[in-house]
Amino acid sequence: MSELFISALITFFVVIDPPGCIPIYAGLTRGASLEQRRSMAIRAILVATSILLIFAVFGEKLLLALGVGLDAFRIAGGIMLFLIALEMVFEKRTQRRENRVRGMIETPEIEDVSVFPMAIPMIAGPGAIASAMLLMARSNGMTESLVVLGAMLLVLASLLIGLLLSGPLMRLLGDKVEGVITRILGVVLAALAAQYVLDGIRASFWPDRTYALQGLVDVLSLGYA
Repeated sequence: MSELFISALITFFVVIDPPGCIPIYAGLTRGASLEQRRSMAIRAILVATSILLIFAVFGEKLLLALGVGLDAFRIAGGIMLFLIALEMVFEKRTQRRENRVRGMIETPEIEDVSVFPMAIPMIAGPGAIASAMLLMARSNGMTESLVVLGAMLLVLASLLIGLLLSGPLMRLLGDKVEGVITRILGVVLAALAAQYVLDGIRASFWPDRTYALQGLVDVLSLGYA
């Protein structure tokens, strides 16, 4: 159970990327009052949490309704997460976020950034949604599902604390440290994404071999009985 929690915690931390979201939020809320920054941070986390919980709980049923197998979703989700990991390693994701921030800052009439772009797509983006659905699909029973949801909520709670302290944290860390952390997280996410693809391929082709092997074992057992 602890391995599942650690795996889910690392996956959500890497995909949601709190070290990357904090400087973005600090840039978007520059000039806002402390109370405004606090309310927007709380609202962003609440909206993102609601979205991720909906897809985590009902995502598998949605896939089944669309006729999409979980193994196919594991492979597709792993490929998508791998592409996100490449963007993190080569700072493409950071550049895209910075461009979005500049566009928001240059449009002064847009003041509330809690729903867009913070909650969607920066926190509850495609990668986070896919990760929530993948991890919930891999969990067996209510206990493991609660472990996955607990890891997700822990990451979101840590992000909320980071957003509330975004000003002091940015002065403490700086851009260079944030860039190093993002690259390291990108490498970890690439490995996790590759594992998702391998799990999907193994689940698609291995069961038949497993049943055949089990049948051979049964035959040999009867022969020696």
